[in-house]
Amino acid sequence: MRPDIPSSRPDTVAILRTLVAFDTTSRLPNAPLIAWIEEYLRGLGVSYSLSRGPEDGKLNLHAILGPQTGGGLALSGHVDCVPVDGQAWSSDPFTLREEAGRLHGRGTADMKGFVAATLAAVPDILAMPLARPVHLFITFDEETNCAGARHLIADVATRGVMPDLCVVGEPSMMMPIVAHKGRLALRATFTGRAAHSSTPARGANALHAMGHAIAHIADEADRFAREGRRAEGFDPPHTTTQAGLAQGGMILNIVPEHAVLELEWRPVPGDDALAEFAKLRDTLQPLHDALHAHGPECGITYEVTCDLPPLDLPADSHLADVVRQVTGSNATGRVSYGTEAGIYQHAGLPTIVCGPGDIAQAHKPDEFITREQLARCDAFLSAMVRKLCVSP
Repeated sequence: MRPDIPSSRPDTVAILRTLVAFDTTSRLPNAPLIAWIEEYLRGLGVSYSLSRGPEDGKLNLHAILGPQTGGGLALSGHVDCVPVDGQAWSSDPFTLREEAGRLHGRGTADMKGFVAATLAAVPDILAMPLARPVHLFITFDEETNCAGARHLIADVATRGVMPDLCVVGEPSMMMPIVAHKGRLALRATFTGRAAHSSTPARGANALHAMGHAIAHIADEADRFAREGRRAEGFDPPHTTTQAGLAQGGMILNIVPEHAVLELEWRPVPGDDALAEFAKLRDTLQPLHDALHAHGPECGITYEVTCDLPPLDLPADSHLADVVRQVTGSNATGRVSYGTEAGIYQHAGLPTIVCGPGDIAQAHKPDEFITREQLARCDAFLSAMVRKLCVSP
């Protein structure tokens, strides 16, 4: 059963309590939560459109407040969250718990807090004399591969209602973030030929091939640290790569015929992760050929599981200037984690990251956001809309 929509205008915390009550772990559909938002918006007379991904029950929502056109400002947030499995929570992660001004629950910081503030602001925004529209982007699967944002921005472009500017409300303690690293994640599958371990020459060892690949990736990680492009403000200030997951083999006395390796690059703006992938394939081609010599089914295959472009908004851009003015910040930041902002910027939509909460709380047990951060976000949203969408 869906939580009821409060009869009076809810505040941000009330909406956050409702959003947290939906388990929108990325492996699950987000449709029940989206249905609640639909009902909430219909009650305010707001029209919206939905876009879908390849999985049933995964939905994006795009609403336009004010003139039903492109232009104006987009406020963007995802509603999926990471799992709680194996984490030691002090209370039910899907029931909002308040303690000393901290609001605990899965997704409070990352990033249902921003979505709640945005939804709570809708009545006030509707009451403003909007000369330009305010767009609400609510997406799925940010925590896995950002597929939701790709489907949403493609749908928005197709319908000809692209905003002029966008704020992605990932937790930044309300500091404007103008740049972040990208992420390219890859799954490499090594297929050899099984044999008894007493006669290894009769087989082709997929684990050995994968081991050579891991050694090369480790060398590349050292190379980036030693001589890679420097981009100050990031930690670390260079592109990184790592082998993060390796699996293979069945039993020790069998030459393993299958092995799977997952790896990633996190490039600074200006570096090209796809070019690094191409270099890796070239380097590993002799390994592929050696395996392939044992049969047409043998070799190395590759699957890109996440391709998130970097964000690189000029620090002196109009959007950055406005966000600095509204937040009172004298500086802008750069972060090493990725967001949907890179996808929007890559699609031609100038985007900045600025939202309530601390990224250090993301994905942790007893995740929380403070009332103070939500109050700052409430004021930020109102000021941004007045500056960018209300005529002087």
